[in-house]
Amino acid sequence: MKRCTKVIQLTGYYFTKEYEKKKKNKVKVRELKEDTVAKLFLEGETEILVYFFETDREVLITPESTPEDIKRYLGEKFLQE
Repeated sequence: MKRCTKVIQLTGYYFTKEYEKKKKNKVKVRELKEDTVAKLFLEGETEILVYFFETDREVLITPESTPEDIKRYLGEKFLQE
């Protein structure tokens, strides 16, 4: 299962994904749009690690998580319609 990270700061939030460069064997991080992450999450391919920057608290949200947790940490866009 793929993993994306939602980083929450005082000024807002953003989504990131880590991937490995094949030629250089380095782990790179890139930013993703919320719509892309929501699409992958609803397809059941992705789990999302919610990271609170100021408190270093982490919460792992998977497609099997409760709808209350998904709505609380990710928003209604990530719920099945």
